[in-house]
Amino acid sequence: MLKKLTLAVLVLLPMTTLHSQQSADSALLQRARALHKQVPLIDGHNDYPWALREKAQRDLEKLDISKPQPSIMTDIARLRAGGVGGQFWSVYVPADLAGQTAVTATMEEIDTVHQMVRRYPDTFELALTADDAERIFKNGRIASFIGMEGGHSIDKSLAALRMFHRLGARYMTLTHSKNVPWADSATDEPQLGGLSPFGEEVVREMNWLGMLVDLSHVSPDTMEDAIRVSQAPVIFSHSSARAVNDVPRNVPDNILRSLPKNGGIVMVTFVPGFLSPKVVAWNKLQTAEQDRLKKRHPNDDAAVKSGVEAWTRANPAPRATIADAAGHIDHLRRVAGIDHVGLGGDFDGIETVVQGLEDVSTYPALTAELLRRGYKDEDVKKILGLNILRVMREAEKVSKRLQAERGPSTLLFAEK
Repeated sequence: MLKKLTLAVLVLLPMTTLHSQQSADSALLQRARALHKQVPLIDGHNDYPWALREKAQRDLEKLDISKPQPSIMTDIARLRAGGVGGQFWSVYVPADLAGQTAVTATMEEIDTVHQMVRRYPDTFELALTADDAERIFKNGRIASFIGMEGGHSIDKSLAALRMFHRLGARYMTLTHSKNVPWADSATDEPQLGGLSPFGEEVVREMNWLGMLVDLSHVSPDTMEDAIRVSQAPVIFSHSSARAVNDVPRNVPDNILRSLPKNGGIVMVTFVPGFLSPKVVAWNKLQTAEQDRLKKRHPNDDAAVKSGVEAWTRANPAPRATIADAAGHIDHLRRVAGIDHVGLGGDFDGIETVVQGLEDVSTYPALTAELLRRGYKDEDVKKILGLNILRVMREAEKVSKRLQAERGPSTLLFAEK
C-alpha cells in the first residue's frame, strides 16, 4: 500500500509543479498588464507606414487596421492587447532613394501617419511633445509620434529638416543602411570617420528644433561625434547591446557608458539577428551555403534556390527568445543604468520574429519576464515609457533655450 501511495505522489508531483509555474506566470502577466495601464508604453520604432505602402499602395481602406490584419504585425486590436500607449511611427524610405525623390517619399509617409490619425480618431492622436503623450494616454488613445529614418530624407537641406519638423517629425535617424554625404552608417564603408562639419550642424539644428537625434544605424564614430556635439539627450530608437551580440547595428559598451552624462536612451529592438548570436551564426552558415551553390551553379538560379531550401530544411534556423531580449535589457541596465533603457520593437520592419514577441500584442510577455527577473515596478515603468518621456522633455528644454539664443541655421551643404 505504501509503495502505491509513493508512486501516486511521484506521478502527481510534476503536475503540481507545472500548475504552480502556470499560476506564477499568470500572476506576472497580470502585474505586467497593470503596469501598462499606469504609464504609457512608448515604442521607439514601428514600420507600419512602409508596410502599408508595400502591401496596399498607402491605401488604408485596403489594409484597414481596425480589422484583424494577419499579413502584418500591427493592428488596433493587437496594439490594445499589447498595452501600447505611444508609438513612434517610422516614416522610412529606402536608403537608395536620394534627392527630391527621397524628400517626396518621406512626405508621403508622413501623410500616411496623418491619415491614420484622421481615420481612427478614437485610437490615435498625433503627439508632438511629452506632455501630449501623457495627455493622450490618459484619454485612452495611443500617442502617435513621427520618426524619420535616415538623413537621406532631407536631401542635405537644413530647411527641409525644419519643414519636416513642422509636419510633425520628432526624431531623425542620422543614417539608414548607407552613408549620407555628412555621416557614416554602421553598415557601409566609412567615408568621413563619423560626422562631417555639416553633419555636426545637422545635430545642432535638431537640438534647436527639439528633434531627437537618433543614432540607430550609424557607425560608432558617428555615435561618438553626435554625442559630443549634441546638447540634448540622444536616442537609439531600435538597437540592442553589441557586447551581448556583436553585430554592427548594436551599441558598443563605450557608447553605453557615455549615456549617463548625455542622458540618452537605447530602445531595445526585437530583431532576431540583433538579439541572438545563434541566429547570427546560422545566418552566416546559410549565406556560405548559398555562395557555394552559386559557384557550383553559376547560371542556374533555380538550382541555387532549391539547394538553399534543402539546406535550410536539414538545418532548421534557431529562434531568438524573450529571454534574449531581456538579456540585452539586463546588459544595458548594468552598463548604462536603468534610466537609459527603452523599447523599440521594429515590428513590420522585420521578416522574422522573436519567439513570444511575434507582434504588437506581445509586449506584456516581455514586461512579465522582467518582473520574473526581479525588476522593480518603478524600474519597469522607466523602461516602458518614463525614460523616453524624460529624454523628450530634456530635448524640449534645450530647444527652448537655444531658440531664445539664436535663429535657424543658414549653413548650406557644400559639395566637394
